[in-house]
Formats: sequence, C-alpha cells, structure tokens
Amino acid sequence: MNLDDKIRQLPTSPGVYLMRDGKGEIIYIGKARNLRQRVRTYFGATGDGRYHVRFLVARVADIEVMLTDTEKEALLLENTLIKQHHPRYNLDLKDDKTYFSLRLDPREEFPRFSIVRKVPRDGARYFGPYSSATAAREVLRQLTRIFPLRHYPFKTCMARKRPCLYHQIGQCSAPCHGLISVADYAALVEGATLFLEGKGKQLVAEFKRRMTEAANAMRYEEAARWRNLLRSIEVTVEKQKVVMREGGDSDVLGYFRDGTRLELALLFIRGGVLSGSRLFHLTWELDDAEGVASFLRQFYSGEAFIPDEILLPLEVEAAGALAELLGEARGKKVVIARPQRGIKRELVELAGKNAAAALRERDEAAASAEAVLEELRQCLHLSRLPKRIECYDISTIQGRHSVGSGVAFAGARPDKANYRRYRIRDVQGQDDFAMLSEVFSRRFRDEKVAKEGLPDLVVVDGGIGQLNAALEIVAGLGLAGRFDLVSLAKSRTAREAESPIITRSNERVFLPGRKNPVVLRQNSAPLLLLAAIRDEAHRFAIEYHRTLRGKAGVTSGIERIPGIGAKRRTALLKRFGSLQRLKEASVEEIAGVEGMNPTIAATIFAELHGEDTAHD
Repeated sequence: MNLDDKIRQLPTSPGVYLMRDGKGEIIYIGKARNLRQRVRTYFGATGDGRYHVRFLVARVADIEVMLTDTEKEALLLENTLIKQHHPRYNLDLKDDKTYFSLRLDPREEFPRFSIVRKVPRDGARYFGPYSSATAAREVLRQLTRIFPLRHYPFKTCMARKRPCLYHQIGQCSAPCHGLISVADYAALVEGATLFLEGKGKQLVAEFKRRMTEAANAMRYEEAARWRNLLRSIEVTVEKQKVVMREGGDSDVLGYFRDGTRLELALLFIRGGVLSGSRLFHLTWELDDAEGVASFLRQFYSGEAFIPDEILLPLEVEAAGALAELLGEARGKKVVIARPQRGIKRELVELAGKNAAAALRERDEAAASAEAVLEELRQCLHLSRLPKRIECYDISTIQGRHSVGSGVAFAGARPDKANYRRYRIRDVQGQDDFAMLSEVFSRRFRDEKVAKEGLPDLVVVDGGIGQLNAALEIVAGLGLAGRFDLVSLAKSRTAREAESPIITRSNERVFLPGRKNPVVLRQNSAPLLLLAAIRDEAHRFAIEYHRTLRGKAGVTSGIERIPGIGAKRRTALLKRFGSLQRLKEASVEEIAGVEGMNPTIAATIFAELHGEDTAHD
C-alpha cells in the first residue's frame, strides 16, 4: 500500500501519528483529534505550502498511527513518545533549569520559610516559583527584614545559649528563647503569607488595625512595633507594580519567529504582580500554533509551577484537553485563553515585544562575539577562528583531594553542558604537570574526541613552562596541530627595595615557538575573554576540590558514630554534602534521609553537637 492510500484509510478517531523517513527513522510525532483530517493537511493540495513543511513532507516514506480513546490521552502519549524518540522535526525543549519555591509549614508552632526545589503535596504552603536560587534568596532576605521569623531549624536554635546574630540585627524574633508569644509570632506568619500572595492592601489594613488597637490599650511598645512593620511594608509594596487588579497567578506567553528560529517569552504574574520572566530560544520548522502548543506541553510536563491561567497570543489545538490535564496535575482548574482586549491582551503583546527584543539582542551579541573572536585570532596568530575554547586547571593542597577542571566556551559564551570535572587517580603527591597530563589523556582519548569533537583553542593557566609541558602532552597524544594551544599568565605585583610604589605587570599570553609573551591591550575584549575563561576554570576546579574536602569532613565526622556504616554514610553525603550542613540539620531532617530512623538521627545529632545521650 502506497502512502496516499494509507492516508485515505486513516481512522477519524483521536490518536498519535508517527512520520518515518526512508530509513525507518521517526522524524516527526504529532497528535490529533481526527487523525485522517490532520494528516491530510500536510499532504493535500491545499496543505501548508511553506518550504520547511514541504521539506518535511518530502522526506516522509511511511506513517504509523496509535489510536487513543480521547484527545487528552493522545496528548499524554505524544509527549511520552517525543521524549522517547527525540524526532528531528519536533520541538526539543532542553529546559533543565531548576525552579525554587519558598516553603512554610503552618502546622509547626513557630513556622519558618525555607527554599526548596520540589513542591510535594505534604500539607505545607509553597510560594513562587522563582527562576533561580538567587531570586528566591533575595525574596527571603527582603521578607525577613520585614517579618522577623526564625532562620534555622528549631532544635538547632534551642541548642544555642543565646539568640543568634539575626535577632541582634532585628531579623529574628527569637521564639527559641521565649522572646515572642505564639500569638504574636502567628501574626507575623500571617503577614508574611499575605505579603507573598500580593495582598498588600489587606496586609496594611490588618496591621493598621493592630497598631490602633495596641495604642488605644496604651501598649505603646507593641504599637510602635506594628508602626515600624507598616512602614517597611508600605515602602516595599510601592515598588511592586500591580498589573492585574483582580490578583491571581498567570503565565503570559509571547513569541517572535524568524525563519526556523522561535523565541518565546514567558511572563510570570503572581498575586497580580509581575514577578519575573523566562526566555526560550528554540528551533522550530512547522506551524507557529503547533510550536507554541508543543512548548506548553513540554514545559508544564516537568516541575514548572502551574498557574490559574495561561494567556496566549494565538489559538492552539487541543487547548481544552491540555487545560484539563494541567488542572488534574495541579488539583485545581486551569484556564488556557487567548485574550482579545484589556490588560490581559496588553500583557500578551508585551511578552511578544520581549521575545522580539531578545532575538534581536541575541543576533547583536552573536555578531559582537564573532568580532571579538576574530580579533583574538589575529592578535594570537591562531590557525583558525576560536569558536570553541577550552581551558584546564588543577586544584590540590599538598597532593590531597587533587582534581582537574575543564570548561568550554562556545561563541565566547560559557557552554556549561560541556564542563568537565576530573578526580586525579594516577598521580601521587604534588606534580601539576603529571596531573595535567592525566586530565588531557582522559579528555582527548579517541572515544571522547569522536563524541565531543576537538576545540579550536585550548588555554592553560601559567607561563612558558606550563605551555611547553602542555605541548609535550598534546604531542604525546598524537594531537599536535589539531588545535591551537596557548597559556595565560596572571599579572604579578612587585615593589622595588625602599620604594613605596607597588607595580603590577600585565597579563601575558605565551604562544608556541615564541619566547616573549604577547601582551594584549589591558581591558580589551580579547584579553577579558581569555581571563574570564581562565578564571572560570579556576573557580570550577576550586568548587570541586571544596566538595571533596567537605565530603571527607562529613566522612571523618560521622565515622566515629556507632551504627553508621558505609550505606548510611553515603546517604548522608548525598543529602547534606558537607559537615557544616549536616550540623545545621535538625533531628527530623536527618531522620528523613534514606536508611535512617529517629533513634540513629538523635544519636548523630547528639554526637555532632557534643551532647550526651542516654542509653537503656
């Protein structure tokens, strides 16, 4: 049966269709309420006439369908199959960004806020999400300046002989030492939740009532405390721009298309206040509406917060089924709408303008990066344009916990997906050259080169000695001439005898076959790029080195505790990462680690805090 006959015989029921090329590989997966009608739009005489769609259709040799009972089931199946097969023409949303929320458990006597990644249904209240830990910490910092709630686990606070430093600077009410009543603390918690919900007017009215009530009862110190809280709240609320008077949580999507490039801007409205945004740069070769729909299905199938409503710039197929799915995941009704007028329409247009501006800035940044790389190529007499640059560094303290790091920059920007960490295995003692040789041999072994390719330029930290050592290593690996290699020596400070003046040398770049270094113009774009790459490699190595030292500290700190074997020690390492973080944990948090129980957790807590435990 040829393809035309197969299309004519397709069922009219809901389902998923898989397009295969001549080799049998799946190149596109789609879903439809009516399979025959949907597939005909690609192949019929009145079908989509755009070049990239025609190119897809020209490659289709076979179509396979999978029937479902409902359109909602088709959505779920399509998303599963796309994740499984990663077809060439489907949208690939590589959104590995972790979202953060603020957690508050109202069942505690003195609740506190903490920053978490996941939002389980555990009875606690969650606020956010925030696009980064930095953003979440900034909100928490602002919150504790206004509402002095406790910062640490309650048992950790109780173990202290006096209130912590946060109490001394007015950012903790010290419930652990009885300096605030349960009722007054509960009022602070209520105020903080109203603040995070964007209910500024309600919060101000409630605190004014409390201030007036305290003043009328001649409790002037309490009235002054409410007055100070009111001032802080009013100043903060004034800075927040309310964009939706009715409040509520909304995500607003806008897009801009340039050929196969699709730029999406997502605005986050929380409590009626614009709280943040995200940009997504994608490659998409089919219909705009299908691209937006594909984005929504993939984005909200992860751990993204699902709001009350999602506002779109166009109608998308299966919006009702998707809204039903998201409502089930959220446990509350979700609306997907295309606003036609009013403030919501203006917000969608604003998101579209953000997307267009982001794509324009992306193009300008790419052109600027290309110019910087060309200038670097000319200044260092490189054999090729250094589109991909890698830099390697070693971190060790007297040969202990020795590690190597490799960072990659693509187009003059960090390519963090290709950062690499190396734990030194074969070198004992302090031998940086041998360690670098081990790192290079692992990075540039045949299978790695076949998988990741070679860089255009490799930078090593140091002077002519480090460069010559690196050249010898590369030659020994049979890679001489396959990429450019330079070393970057840090600037040095010096002071002549009896002179009060301290001089600072320039950063120098050493090239193969040249004794004297190249001194790039200070603060020039090429030098700043090289220095940024070198500093990033150094930071990445130091970070890994500290992690290993921290794990060693945890291990040594808990090895002496009875009942803690290798399995439990590994679980504690995975959960806390450092001895300091383990010490800050409460008994409940330790007990929550896999393989622990309350008795063992209490023993660990007591040992780490120098307490005696009673044994029956």
